[in-house]
Amino acid sequence: MSNKAYNKMWVETHEDLHYLLKQEITVQDAKPQTDRVIIFQILTTFYIKYVQIFRNMESLYDQIVHPQKRRIIHHVLDGIMGRILELKNEMVKLEFSEFHYCDDVLQDLKLIPEDLEIPVPRYFVKDKLKVLKARENILARILSRSWAQVEQVTSVKLLSLEEAIQIIQISERARQGRLRAKFMLEIRMEEEKDRLAKHRAASTLAPEMAATCIQKIWRGYSQRKITKKERTEEMIFLEMVPPLNFQKPSSAQLQAQKIALQRNVVQEVHEVEYQEALFTLKEQVRAVEGPDIQETLLEQIRQWFIECRNKTGKFPDYPDAEKGGSAAIFASKTPQEVLQELAAQQERKKTKKEKKSKNEKKKKKKKKGKANKEEEVEGWKMIPSNFLSTLAEGQSTYEVIWQNRNEKLNFPQKHVAELIKEDKRKEVEEEIRVQVDELMRQELKNLKLAVDRDKGTKKKGGKKKKGKKGKKKKKKKGKDLTVNR
Repeated sequence: MSNKAYNKMWVETHEDLHYLLKQEITVQDAKPQTDRVIIFQILTTFYIKYVQIFRNMESLYDQIVHPQKRRIIHHVLDGIMGRILELKNEMVKLEFSEFHYCDDVLQDLKLIPEDLEIPVPRYFVKDKLKVLKARENILARILSRSWAQVEQVTSVKLLSLEEAIQIIQISERARQGRLRAKFMLEIRMEEEKDRLAKHRAASTLAPEMAATCIQKIWRGYSQRKITKKERTEEMIFLEMVPPLNFQKPSSAQLQAQKIALQRNVVQEVHEVEYQEALFTLKEQVRAVEGPDIQETLLEQIRQWFIECRNKTGKFPDYPDAEKGGSAAIFASKTPQEVLQELAAQQERKKTKKEKKSKNEKKKKKKKKGKANKEEEVEGWKMIPSNFLSTLAEGQSTYEVIWQNRNEKLNFPQKHVAELIKEDKRKEVEEEIRVQVDELMRQELKNLKLAVDRDKGTKKKGGKKKKGKKGKKKKKKKGKDLTVNR
C-alpha cells in the first residue's frame, strides 16, 4: 500500500473513533438499564468496534513512515487497548464467564469471527529489539563463563598401570566380539540367498504367466494413483481440503512483504532525521526568536509591576521558582480581581443559603417518595472509563493538527518543521523565563529600595521645616516681653 492509502485509512479510522466516542457519551448519560440482554449487546458492540479500530491503528503504526503521525497513533493505541480491557472486564462481570458468544452482533455488523481476534502489536517487539538483543548477548556471555568454569572444575583422574591394561583388554575383547558377530551375519545372509535361488530355479513360470502378473500389479498401482488424485480434486472442489499451493505465498503476497520491509527501513531513516531536527530546530529557535521572547517577557513583567503599583500602591512580591516564577504571574489574576471574586462568591453563598432554607421543608416532604422511585430506577450503568480522556485527547490533536492539513508537498512523508518549532518554542520560552526571573527579581528589589529611600528623604525634609517654625515663634515671644520695659 502507498502513503496515500494509509493516510486515507487513518482518516476513516479516526472518523469511526469520533462516532464511537459520541456513542460512549450518550450511553453514560442514558438511564440505567435492567435487561441483561440489552446490556450485553451494548458492551459487545463497543468491544467489537474498538477491536476493529485497534486492528486498523496497529497496522497504521507499523507501516506509516511519518514520525509525528506515528506518535499520535501510539498515544491513541494505548487508550484503545485500555478501553478494550475495561469492556472485557465488564462483560466478564455481567456473564460470569470469560467466553462470550457474539454471533448476533457480528451478523449485524457484517463481520466474521476472525475479526474478533486481537493481534499482538508488532511494535512490542520492534521498539524493544535493541533491549532484547542486549539481553541475549548478556545471557550468552553468562552461559559461556559458566561452561568455562565447569570445564575448569572437571579434573582428569590418574590411573595405575594395571587399571589401564584392564580397560584396554575390555575394549579390545568387545571389538573382536563385534567383528565376529558381523562375520557370522554375513555367512547367514549368503546361505539364505543360496536357498532362495534354488527355490526360484525349481518354480519357474512361463513368460505369459509372468507378463500377466506384472500387468496386474502395474494396473492396480496406476489405478490407485488416479483414484487418489480424483479424490483430492473433489475435496478441493468441495472446499473440504485446502488447495495444494495454499501454504505457499503468492507473488502478490511476496511483493507486499517486500514493500512492508522497505517501509520499515524508511521509518528508521525518518526517525533519525526527526531526532536530529529536534536538536537543530531548537537551537535555531533560540538563536532567532530568543531575544524577542526575552524582550516581550521583560516588558510584560515590568507592565505588571506598574499596574500593581498603580492599583495597590506598592510593588508586588515576585513568586519563587518553586511556584513557577513569572509563569505564575500571568496564570494568576491581579489582587483586586481576586478580592472582587471573593466578594461575589460570598454574596452568592448568602443567596443560596436563603433559598436552601426555604426549600428544605419542601424537599423533606418529597424525600420519601423519591427514595421509592430511586429504588425502582436502580440498574446497570456504564462505569466511568480511565482511558476515554486519552482517546479524546488523541482525537482532538488529530482534528486540530492533521485533519485539514495539506500534505501534497510532503510526498515522502517526512517530519513537519513547523510543528517541531511550536513545541520547541515553548521549551525555549521556559528556559529564557528562568533567566528573566533572575533579572527581574533583582530589578524589583532595586525598585523597592529606591521607593523606600524616597520615602525616607521626604520624612526627614518634613521634620526640618517644622523645627524652624518653632524657633521663629520663640524669638517673637522674647521680643514682645522686652518692649514694655
